[in-house]
Amino acid sequence: MSLQTINDFSIQKTEKSKIDSIDFENVKFGTVFSDHMLVCHYKDGAWGQVEIKPYGPMQFEPSSNVFHYGQAIFEGMKAYKDDNDDVWLFRPRENWERFNKSAERLAMPQIDETRFVDGLKTLLQLDRDWVQKGKGNALYIRPFMIGTHPGVVAGPSSEFMFCIILSPARTYYSGKVKVQIAEHYSRAANGGVGYTKCSGNYAGQFYPTKLAQEAGYQQVIWTDDATHTKLEEAGTMNVFFRINDTLITAPTSERILDGVTRKSLLDIAKSKGLDVQVKSIVVNDLLEAIKKGELKEIFGAGTAVTIGQIEGFAYQDEYHQLPEIADEDSYAVMLKETLQGIQTKAIEDTFNWTEKI
Repeated sequence: MSLQTINDFSIQKTEKSKIDSIDFENVKFGTVFSDHMLVCHYKDGAWGQVEIKPYGPMQFEPSSNVFHYGQAIFEGMKAYKDDNDDVWLFRPRENWERFNKSAERLAMPQIDETRFVDGLKTLLQLDRDWVQKGKGNALYIRPFMIGTHPGVVAGPSSEFMFCIILSPARTYYSGKVKVQIAEHYSRAANGGVGYTKCSGNYAGQFYPTKLAQEAGYQQVIWTDDATHTKLEEAGTMNVFFRINDTLITAPTSERILDGVTRKSLLDIAKSKGLDVQVKSIVVNDLLEAIKKGELKEIFGAGTAVTIGQIEGFAYQDEYHQLPEIADEDSYAVMLKETLQGIQTKAIEDTFNWTEKI
């Protein structure tokens, strides 16, 4: 393996790429990873050198903090390739800033822009062939940080590892999904870590999601922890509701993630002259709207799926089917095609969101 240093980044290239063994047309989301990864360690109060090396297993002490006290955060991003074979990132500094907000809340060290953004760009240059062209294709990017200090004393770690891995991705959901509105379980609570992308947020929602799936639904629409009436998120995504021609989504809070896709869709919707309202919406509002025939669409929004359309929802053992809407009349379809067009450079990026690698 060759070893060289570029811009203070240590780069160790794999001897043989595994890319030729990958069926990109049938890859399952999050199961296949590119040739290289980025690793950087924090020790004695400072971040060390960025290492880019072949993707592979790691060794950790069994007493490492992450295994016992869950100091772990992550981000979700994507890289896209246009028709000219140029590779683009979408608003990477938004993810970097949110990563550091998560780190602060979990008593973890901030990571600088050079290690996060420039390190990612260097990694993508090395694995740029893993970014596939074509509609629906992208390279999913997973930056994460974990506490690595050994010991089972209940307290924050003093040592950490920052890492970025890459995974080729196609469409996350195929078709629309049915959801169940939560009446008992909560994804997040006031004063908690719901607004962060910490690993425990996701582990805690696996069980109620499993119960919903056993009842015949693919996902859960989460409600607030205090009253279970405010509609807040869908699965691991922000959620939007279209009542007549008004697009509504809940405001961000300590319970709701400040999604990069969410804020991008809001800006696109406003630019197209849609009536957009960021406000709390409660279950009774939804039930009243569907009773009157005013509820047109519900969809989730997040990096992995971009937009996931919802065909109906269950509440208190009663299922409510949403009306069929033609693609040309759907806000979800229009917003998804516009956002993905910007990300892949098929549509002009008037917002200056994209960055070339």
